[in-house]
Amino acid sequence: MPRTPQPLRRTAPPVYACLALAALMALTGCSGPAPSKSPAAGAHAPATADTPDAGAPAGATAPAKDGARPPVHVSIPSLGVDSAVMRLGLNADRTVEVPPADKGMTVGWYTGGSVPGDPGAAVLIGHNDTRYGRAVFHDLKKIAKGADIVVRDDRGTEVHFEVTGRETASKKAFPTARVYGRTDARALRLITCDGAFDAAGHPVDNLIVYATRK
Repeated sequence: MPRTPQPLRRTAPPVYACLALAALMALTGCSGPAPSKSPAAGAHAPATADTPDAGAPAGATAPAKDGARPPVHVSIPSLGVDSAVMRLGLNADRTVEVPPADKGMTVGWYTGGSVPGDPGAAVLIGHNDTRYGRAVFHDLKKIAKGADIVVRDDRGTEVHFEVTGRETASKKAFPTARVYGRTDARALRLITCDGAFDAAGHPVDNLIVYATRK
């Protein structure tokens, strides 16, 4: 059965990931990460069958600055990930968008967060699996500390990030502040779904990978 990440909701800036993304969530990359009803509380809305999840708390991360070059490609050499990057905004209900199920092999970037490489937390959301099968972040759980993540902008400039850690968190207790909290670091978060399935067939956890610019 496909895994779906869930969206997070926010009062100010949210994120949705499984994917990614609970937060922004993203992610974010399975049948879904989750959004949070209240970013401050880190609550999450239920996931849907092909939706990753991600969510940013109010005032957590400064949005992309004018003139910043948005990401168009991401690769993780150690996992064989090589994907275009699509932009994700907010849905009408203020949850973070996630890549559609038929684009399961495409990573999404939450435009309400930082641009990868700029100060603050940038969030990428990807599916683990969708109803169409294996998705872009299917093997994210295998990523090792120190692994290289490469993000490229539309001018061909590459920014390298080093993985510093990862965690699996329940969608009912998504670490919103840790994922979306303010930081002076040039940080990157990858979000997808993980864990067992609930009675509705949705993954109960999110996998979050933390990385910083080299």
